[in-house]
Amino acid sequence: MEVKEQVRQYIIENFLFGDESPLENDSMSLLDGGIIDSVGVMELVAFLEQDFGLNVADEDLIPENLDSVSNLAAYIGREQKTA
Repeated sequence: MEVKEQVRQYIIENFLFGDESPLENDSMSLLDGGIIDSVGVMELVAFLEQDFGLNVADEDLIPENLDSVSNLAAYIGREQKTA
């Protein structure tokens, strides 16, 4: 499964309880859209660390990395290349 699809499925299953309609597109802000909150960000980080073997540094906890499906997939790709 492609990284972006894996991230999208995780968000739909864990934050939207199977209802993908609130997630309009992959570039939609998860925070502004009310899909995740600060606790949700921590859950996303745990998912990234467990499922993708990343070590998410504090300085990486920014919207440019974590606030949309597209941003998350790009962040994972960058981090996996440097690992």
